Amino acid sequence: MISPDNPFAAPSDLPYELPPFDRIAEAHFRPGFEAGLAEHAADVERIADNAEEPTFDNTIAALERAGALLDRVSGTFFNIVGSNATDEIQEIQAELAPRLAAHADAIHLNPRLFARIDALYQRRDELGLGPEALRLLERRHTDFSRAGAGLPDADQEKLRALNEQLSTLQTRFSQNLLRDTNDLAVVLDDAAELAGLGESAIAAAAQTATERGLEGKYVLTLTLPTAQAALESLENRAVRERVFTASVSRGNRGNEHDNNAVVAEIVRLRAERAALLGYPNHAAYVIADETAKTVEAAGGLLERLAPVAVANARAEAAELQKQLEADLPGATLQPWDWAFYAEKVRRESYQLDTAALRPYFELDRVLHDGIFVAANRLYGLSFTERHDLPKYHPEVRIFEVSDADGSELGLFLMDYYTRDSKRGGAWMNNFVDQSRLLGRRTVVVNVLNVTKPRAGEPTLLSLDEVRTAFHEFGHALHSLLSGVEYPTFSGTNVPRDFVEYPSQVNEMWMLWPEVLANYAKHHETGEPLPSGNVEQLEAAQLYGEGFRTTEYLAAALLDLAWHRLGPDDRVGDIQRFEAEALEKAGMTLESVPPRYRTTYFNHIFSGGYSAGYYSYIWSEVLDADTVEWFTENDGLKRENGDHFRTTLLGRGGSVDPMAAFAAFRGREPEIEPLLKRRGLTGA
Repeated sequence: MISPDNPFAAPSDLPYELPPFDRIAEAHFRPGFEAGLAEHAADVERIADNAEEPTFDNTIAALERAGALLDRVSGTFFNIVGSNATDEIQEIQAELAPRLAAHADAIHLNPRLFARIDALYQRRDELGLGPEALRLLERRHTDFSRAGAGLPDADQEKLRALNEQLSTLQTRFSQNLLRDTNDLAVVLDDAAELAGLGESAIAAAAQTATERGLEGKYVLTLTLPTAQAALESLENRAVRERVFTASVSRGNRGNEHDNNAVVAEIVRLRAERAALLGYPNHAAYVIADETAKTVEAAGGLLERLAPVAVANARAEAAELQKQLEADLPGATLQPWDWAFYAEKVRRESYQLDTAALRPYFELDRVLHDGIFVAANRLYGLSFTERHDLPKYHPEVRIFEVSDADGSELGLFLMDYYTRDSKRGGAWMNNFVDQSRLLGRRTVVVNVLNVTKPRAGEPTLLSLDEVRTAFHEFGHALHSLLSGVEYPTFSGTNVPRDFVEYPSQVNEMWMLWPEVLANYAKHHETGEPLPSGNVEQLEAAQLYGEGFRTTEYLAAALLDLAWHRLGPDDRVGDIQRFEAEALEKAGMTLESVPPRYRTTYFNHIFSGGYSAGYYSYIWSEVLDADTVEWFTENDGLKRENGDHFRTTLLGRGGSVDPMAAFAAFRGREPEIEPLLKRRGLTGA
């Protein structure tokens, strides 16, 4: 039993069941999980032991209703793990990981439960189910089958052990990465070493140093990818090298946070699990349940694009080499030089200084006059900030979201500033999933890692940070606009290689003329971004696509290389394997490293993208085709937004994703818009 004083004991009485963060303490999580796991196990046992004949309601829908307490605890806890983790939270996470894996296996490998699901599945055409209910039955049967429900008892025991080991290792990988990332922040003694960054960025570095007890120094923290934003502006080449070296060293220093052995074991165990489940490798297992269906289809797209992307990157590198030699005769272009000289070319060729754009991208204006305005004009949504609701961190902001008819859709939380307790990168998570069955509406959070300015100063975003904010809000829209019956299908609960598609589409509104003109205003004067800058931005869009596509493809191909290994393959030297895999893929341009190297590739070794990092470019095929449709149909109009919402966004996973795309677009997707966008017409 859970104490009634524990805030997880009953559903939250706050609007939309927002967790009562002001009453939640670390001490509440362990008992909350204990009670939640026990309650969910009991719920499942009641379903499995039901003496009545299996029906959709007493079996499939009952599973959707089961585990309410566990949902409340885990929905809160795992958001906190990513965005505001303490040592105690990380200890709880490490303890819980194998237990939660074992709990999931106990459900999926329950023979009596699977017998009920299978009995319904075998006569599914006779049950008179509606389309969403039928799809849920089929989804449940697939999930249980893929989780090993049909395996002999001995193999099921092996599977349980593998899953517990993997859950522990994946948690260790993420915790090692967070600690090593914090440890590798670059500390500088003199503001002169930060020349080029600009006053606000230098002030932020000084504040970060002060917060770390390094008064009088300057600290540059690291973000998740290889490329660090500061490299674009830092004039001191030695400092650029320090920042780059710190970035690529994460998890690979032979210290207590080293991830090499962790990676080798994760890869080995995933391959063993795939073989146990009847697949040649982990990639084949994962992709069989995605829209790509086969490793050959996913890998084939990457391999088709790679040669042209690398050729474009080589051409860009030659241009940057000339710029470098003009400054430093005889010097050779290095990875830490690329962003700096690319920005120089952009200024000279397109008269575009992206650093000079920051004063026009003030956070509140980007949010209210850009992101929210686009959502209003497309979908009729309105946003009201709620200052009366509790937050998990003082920097979080909460907005109530209403539909065009005034009805309530849910809550949108934004948590934009970097801190040591937050993992790198940017993401969206749900605290509460929308479901008509459960009477729930969405509570969703966007988490970014924007450097916090000094007190009283505005938050000025880079162009990339503006794009990220629009992107993550696309995920939030996918959840907020969800209109499904069953929580299994809510919002972004779609195949991994489809989930990025709506968020990538939402990026288009960042530079849409009427949206850009509405938010891109100087934070001091209110003057709009000069029209010349707008034209230069549009003209410069293709510049640098060689680099961007190559660094992405290198990471995606590296992901597949790791997860194409079979159970008998052994990797003794992680760095050598990585180098050989990149060479085999034709990704050996030294000045363009992968977006993520193995030991800090959190997406695939801790996040949910293992054998799925290809999904960004796979989704971009759909995205580019969709952007073309919006452009052909006059763009930012309610009827266009309503069509996208009705046919696709609002359906979540309740329909086949490619059928949803065809319903929206009127045909199957075409790749040509993507090739044109990325300058890959020779692919």
